[in-house]
Amino acid sequence: MDARLEAVRQIADAVLFEGYVLYPYRASAAKNQLRWQFGVLVPPAYGKDSAEHAYQRTECLMEPKRGARLAVELRFLRAQRKTVQEVAEDGSYETVPRLELRDRVVVPWDEGVEERVRVLVPVTDLLGGTSRAFRLPARQDQEGLDESGVRVGRLLRAREELSGVIRLSARHIPGPYSALRLTAVVENTSAWQGMGEARRDAALPHSLVSAHLLLALDRGSFLSVTDPPRWAEGAVAECRNEHTWPVLAGASGRDDVVLSSPIILEDHPHIAPESPGALYDATEIDEILALRTAALTDQEKREARGTDDRAGAVIDLADSMPPEVLERLHGAVRALRDISAPSGGGCDAPPQPWWDPGGDTDVDPARDRVLIDGHQIGAGSRVLLGPGRRRTDAQDLFLAGRAALVEAVLHDVDGSVHLAVTVEDDPGADLWRLQGRFRYFQPDEVTPLGEA
Repeated sequence: MDARLEAVRQIADAVLFEGYVLYPYRASAAKNQLRWQFGVLVPPAYGKDSAEHAYQRTECLMEPKRGARLAVELRFLRAQRKTVQEVAEDGSYETVPRLELRDRVVVPWDEGVEERVRVLVPVTDLLGGTSRAFRLPARQDQEGLDESGVRVGRLLRAREELSGVIRLSARHIPGPYSALRLTAVVENTSAWQGMGEARRDAALPHSLVSAHLLLALDRGSFLSVTDPPRWAEGAVAECRNEHTWPVLAGASGRDDVVLSSPIILEDHPHIAPESPGALYDATEIDEILALRTAALTDQEKREARGTDDRAGAVIDLADSMPPEVLERLHGAVRALRDISAPSGGGCDAPPQPWWDPGGDTDVDPARDRVLIDGHQIGAGSRVLLGPGRRRTDAQDLFLAGRAALVEAVLHDVDGSVHLAVTVEDDPGADLWRLQGRFRYFQPDEVTPLGEA
């Protein structure tokens, strides 16, 4: 079972660290002021008054063989708050916003510590339901900082107490088949109550961040939720997945492991072989990131190294990348498609460079308008989304028929026009707007609704 899970942990790690630290990898960067947007299970006291959730629910079908066991591995990050202190003249320590060292600039930061909770249970026990509660105690550590053999400061790291529960159950599917509907609920049960108008950053140390599940059968198989056999289509349609999505994982053709992820993936996802290592920034292309990271100034690299060890590893990777590896990142053809189909569709990051404020002064995303069905559409306009099926992905299709607010009109280097939008009634719209992250659609994918 360990071997089967290990085979998909590389993909699971990509989910675990999705958007962990964004380019330019410094704590001071605006992009890194609002972190951890995927799979955050907050304490119940915070979740009830916010747009975030204290639980996630996975449902899928499985066909276990006699005597089968189910292995469940919950994986998540636990926020570890890092405080920087400098040695004062009297030898005491005082908290500072930054500490300059020879090789790095150390700053306060929330580090992510990987946690795992594992359960192994006979499938027959699932028919009556079972649960596994867990509790992670608070912890504090410190690390001395020396320069030339002299103590100049220290880092204090603190983790808060966190508790949760995994609830597992299964029931038979009506009909002649021996399939079971598996339900796996992960819930944050932390007793943290917050103080008054508690901010999100106060709740994060008590949250399960980037939470996802690995499910494996030692004997039997799972059915695809996105492409089930015809006899199971009705039962799969009745599966209720909340704040997560299960896909078959492992090599193509294997069906004994499922990854339930807060990010929508296809069955059998895999890491591109060209990828040189983890770059963490969820919105960029490896080649662009590698080139831009290598071009950072020495001071910027020192700040990145002092932000987080993982950020420092990205800097070292970019600095040491040989030309042949960079060349490999330039591109690879995996499959041919109809290149006459327009490119684009909704996504949370534009695929090409956008408007350069130091270049074409006739282009202004906030003021530009585009004519659609006789209406001038621009920032502040309301539109109805109708994603084009030939150039979209699964996430865009969920938005079909939804009303959205146009935030900007953008022109890419190929001369195409794109609308940056936020979806109406999306509780996270303000967060996306603060980060400058939007959904992108072409003019023929929207219908004008008027001004907001």
